[in-house]
Amino acid sequence: MRRTTYILAILLLSVLGALASAGAGAPETYDLVIRNGHIINGTGSPWFHGDIAISDGRIVAIGRLGSVHAKQVIDAHGMVVAPGFIDMLDQSALTLLVDGHAPSKIFQGVTTVITGEGESVAPLNAAIIKENMPAYRHYHIKPTWRTLGGYFKRLRKQGIAVNFGTYVGAATAREMVIGYGDSKATPAELKQMQAVVARAMRAGAFGVSTALQYPPATYSTTPELVALAETAARFGGIYATHMRSEGNAEMAALDEVFAIARKAHIPAEIFHLKVAGHQNWGSMPQVIAKIDAVRNAGLDVSADTYAYTAWGNDLASFIPPWAHAGGTAKLLARLKNPQTRTRIEQDMRTPSDAWSNDWLEVPGPHAVEITSVGNPALKGLEGRRLDDIAKSWHEKPIDTLLDILIKDHVATDVAVFGMSQPDVTLALKQPWVSIDDDSAAQAPTGLLGEGHPHPRAYATFPRIIEKYVRKDHVLTLPDAIRKMTALPAQRMGLTQRGVIKKGMFADIVIFDPAKVHAPATFEKPKQLAEGMAYVLVNGVPVIAKGKMTQALPGRVLYGPGHR
Repeated sequence: MRRTTYILAILLLSVLGALASAGAGAPETYDLVIRNGHIINGTGSPWFHGDIAISDGRIVAIGRLGSVHAKQVIDAHGMVVAPGFIDMLDQSALTLLVDGHAPSKIFQGVTTVITGEGESVAPLNAAIIKENMPAYRHYHIKPTWRTLGGYFKRLRKQGIAVNFGTYVGAATAREMVIGYGDSKATPAELKQMQAVVARAMRAGAFGVSTALQYPPATYSTTPELVALAETAARFGGIYATHMRSEGNAEMAALDEVFAIARKAHIPAEIFHLKVAGHQNWGSMPQVIAKIDAVRNAGLDVSADTYAYTAWGNDLASFIPPWAHAGGTAKLLARLKNPQTRTRIEQDMRTPSDAWSNDWLEVPGPHAVEITSVGNPALKGLEGRRLDDIAKSWHEKPIDTLLDILIKDHVATDVAVFGMSQPDVTLALKQPWVSIDDDSAAQAPTGLLGEGHPHPRAYATFPRIIEKYVRKDHVLTLPDAIRKMTALPAQRMGLTQRGVIKKGMFADIVIFDPAKVHAPATFEKPKQLAEGMAYVLVNGVPVIAKGKMTQALPGRVLYGPGHR
């Protein structure tokens, strides 16, 4: 009996072993397999030939995968397979609520956006909502959120095609506590501002940011910014900045960035590194040398660029900071008052390093192009240069600038042709410079198709490949892709994105480098980029066979202090 039982047990174990072996040998079925690609993994390494398998939104296998099974197969023969591009300075916090598909971004290959330049979409109070109401009305948005967490909840509920992360704006913290006036923060007010930053960091902000050319940020002192940066640093965040000057006082502005980073013990990111103003053209080598010197001394400072010779801005940025004190209504009143208007004009004509005087930095009024207006009666100005408008209005260009601001209730945006190509190219070449488009997600038609934007909104990333890689040979393709992927992911602490590697989220672009084209121009900017055959966000195609899908697989990304 015992022998029979033993034999039966052996037979049972043999059957179970056979079944287990059969199960182990059964082919695994993946969600998606990309075959035959030239894989550029984002690190700057040369391409290699291989396949990529994706399941549950992540890369699960890379190599020559043979006859594996998949629910979907993409043949990438002859095309580059790379990580999705990361936009290091985005302005889409409101436009994503209008259209979460973000066509102007995804057709560029952008899969992740980082927003919040100086001011952030949250937190909000009654004063901020009142000041921002023209934008909310324009986009037909009801600001139902008050905190960053509340905004994230709304974004998740609606759905987005790209991954989204944000800074908390130092100016927003100031507006929450002090308002829009020109005053120094008291010790008590500074503690309240630090508490605003701390709450935002816990909610998921990646750090604190500044845009120091624009009031009320202009009124901030360096010690105030150090205190806010120290708060962000406690949560593992970074300090990102549109510096106090990118023109005549740029060297002093750099010193302030370095001082904040050093005193707050925080990494620093310089937004849209440039040399502004025709009188400063040719000084980018000195800017680079200054940054390299502190990097070599151990200070963690990097930068990003959109690599155009024209920047985009509010027309109101031409106005001296004192005239902005108190917000838009106060500025309008000063523009309409003959006495204060005369003072504004005099300040604009007077050289000064105390503020960034765009009027004296541009080569002339022809360098200023109106890109968008808020007043429908002024739509005919979009796409026109300031000198042309002044001629048709029979007045001096400086008067035309001030009159446009009055007629448009300070809602005018412009492109300013104030940089030189050699300076732009030199900045782009630096190994610590990544890419941004400094624009909101847009669409060629509908509400987001209104206006006449800077072409960078549609073209920045493919233009890097078309102009600086393919035509000018300034960068190699692996170098360019590193600047769009692994480098920004490293800076933002996105440890599971930016590189094609097993276990990473499957944010992936597939394209033929020879066919990548950026048709958007300053004359005709609302043209989607061309050449992206597939764009995957978290393993789901948002562009397939060159066409936008209706998928919204993007996620809210949280910074290191998220609770």
